Amino acid sequence: MATHESMNNLFEKCNAILRNAETQFAISSRQDNYNDENFTIAMKEVEEAYNDIAAMSLNANAQQREDLHRMRLQLQQLQNHMTLLDR
Repeated sequence: MATHESMNNLFEKCNAILRNAETQFAISSRQDNYNDENFTIAMKEVEEAYNDIAAMSLNANAQQREDLHRMRLQLQQLQNHMTLLDR
């Protein structure tokens, strides 16, 4: 079972990555090729967070897996939007 502290740390990290990626997405959707480097970094961070969640779910109980699944869906949705916007 994953510890409460490790779950909290992962969710804090994922929420920070989501906020940053959403900001980069908003900036990139308004600008043409100006924010490419930050946008690419944000996409990479979203992918890494997605992979971290997958790894954590291997050691999680049923409730934790459900919470991780919800976070994974949020990351995946944003990742899909970013991929569609990617130039």
